[in-house]
Amino acid sequence: MTAPAAGEPVVKTISLYQKTPKIYPRAVQGVFARWRWAMVWITQIVFYGTPWLLWNDRQAVLFDLLARRFYLGGLVLYPQDFIYLTGLLILSAYALFLFTAVAGRLWCGYACPQTVYTEIFLWFEHRFEGDRAQRLRLDTGPWTGEKLLRKGGKQLGWVTFSLWTGFTFVGYFTPIRSLGASVLALGLGPWEWFCVLFYALATYGNAGFLREQVCKYMCPYARFQSAMFDKDTLIIRYDAERGDPRGARGKKVDPRSKGLGDCVDCGVCVQVCPTGIDIRDGLQYECIGCAACIDACDGIMDKMGYAPGLVRYDTQNGLQQHLTRAQIWRRTLRPRVLAYTAVLVLIVGTVGTSLWLRSPFRVDVVRDRATLARQIEDGRIENLYRLQIMNATEQTQQYRIDATGLPGLRVTPGEAVAVGPAEARWVTVAVQAGFETASQAGPGSHAIQFEVEATGAKVGRTPAVVREKSTFIVPR
Repeated sequence: MTAPAAGEPVVKTISLYQKTPKIYPRAVQGVFARWRWAMVWITQIVFYGTPWLLWNDRQAVLFDLLARRFYLGGLVLYPQDFIYLTGLLILSAYALFLFTAVAGRLWCGYACPQTVYTEIFLWFEHRFEGDRAQRLRLDTGPWTGEKLLRKGGKQLGWVTFSLWTGFTFVGYFTPIRSLGASVLALGLGPWEWFCVLFYALATYGNAGFLREQVCKYMCPYARFQSAMFDKDTLIIRYDAERGDPRGARGKKVDPRSKGLGDCVDCGVCVQVCPTGIDIRDGLQYECIGCAACIDACDGIMDKMGYAPGLVRYDTQNGLQQHLTRAQIWRRTLRPRVLAYTAVLVLIVGTVGTSLWLRSPFRVDVVRDRATLARQIEDGRIENLYRLQIMNATEQTQQYRIDATGLPGLRVTPGEAVAVGPAEARWVTVAVQAGFETASQAGPGSHAIQFEVEATGAKVGRTPAVVREKSTFIVPR
């Protein structure tokens, strides 16, 4: 390539497939780091511990896909209860909107699985390879026995933790005690092996290698978060009025005499950032709100003898109008936040009331297609039906079946039907109508209603009754 002539523009070629440089987050100590690790412990104790809890001699939380039953403590849900999953998703969405409107990406910074597992994987990395400077030297240095041991130890820790995570995840769908016995006996089924390895691979890849790439490019939340921010949303901000102009100085130097602000331009806030951004450049979509930069900056301010809070949680109005913390928090109760809160309370109340008043059993009615209608010996008209009774309680229940809609309908057999705890049973019943009733009704299809009453279960203070519509056919 020849050099460009004088006056000609310099053309540079930039590859669209340029490799993303690896980020080496620096370890940091502080208030928000302790909060993050508290959330790591809480979320992981819940995740890894819940499958081992027992309830009535069974796993307390189990999503039994083969039996199509979902156990949540004392609740037994069926696929027909899918509406509660919808309510849970709506509840989670509005909770996310509320937290974001109040204080930005709290979910991302403290409780998101990507953040939590990245913290855990970084802990393994710090233990085996050292802090940021040591890891940089290790990666750029030649392969030695020490480097092989450190890298191998880290990988072994990552793989072991990922497999444990995959095993726990599958334990929510297969009883974890029997799953553990199958693992020890090398008797896992093919789908169980696949799910354990797939979830382990996802954990290993996302937390070990992709890390910030998931937050920056794969997570849609980063793209629409700004739609939920306003000028009174608490987010992590750099106080440029106090910190600029930036510059290095000694601890005993008065920055004002040098025309400098409080920022010593050390770059520690960038070194601790898990996404590699500079918070001093303002709000960026890559910021996950982990507050590592606040802890790092407060530590530097303490060493320099300056007041903390150069980087802090603040609002746009708070910075511009120099509001006090009390004034900032008073502005939290603004219309958007109140609206989100009202909707959230309404959803919680609706779902909670629905669960409280939920019938302890369900009934599906299916007409017997082999015999739609027939006339029996005494001249009565008989229709056959198959009823599926799904017991959603932990005790055996007795169910009485009746039918209404035409005068004198009789259901046979007339005795109560017993269904075991959390079981579903198909029952064949015959509904008979007298000849006179059938003659008055006329040939054709007539609406009737089955009433199934659980004699030992109640909804509130009233006996549990489920009513299902069907049709009774009178032949010509």
